[in-house]
Amino acid sequence: MCLTCTYSHHHMLHAASVIDGRVLWANLHLLFWLSLIPFATGWMGENHFAPVPVALYGAMLFMSSLAYLILERVLVSRNANNSPLVLAVGKDYKGPILSVLYLLAVPLSFVHVWLAFAVYIGVAILWFLPDRRIEKYLQH
Repeated sequence: MCLTCTYSHHHMLHAASVIDGRVLWANLHLLFWLSLIPFATGWMGENHFAPVPVALYGAMLFMSSLAYLILERVLVSRNANNSPLVLAVGKDYKGPILSVLYLLAVPLSFVHVWLAFAVYIGVAILWFLPDRRIEKYLQH
């Protein structure tokens, strides 16, 4: 998620014509959750993929994706309806669906750790598919 999140994050902020305090707080919120992922990853590795660290890892991924969606919504709300950002983002279905998958993987880690990992890997693969909507609107 992080590579594409960073890619989309850069393009969203570049396409925005209005950046205010709400956008800055939403951005800090995203960066906070992203900063916790290395801790969860390390704890998961140190405990040989025990269910609780794997669940925490999923919770960190879920909160990061939720924070990204909040930033996206705040940026859309602060920019004009005909701005490239608002037109490009439109109805974002991919982000909320992938966030729900992260959330569903958290209890799955207590059923079987590898089921949770299958979800994490699947969502990561879907995040790696680039979202070129913003890029397309910026070229026009």
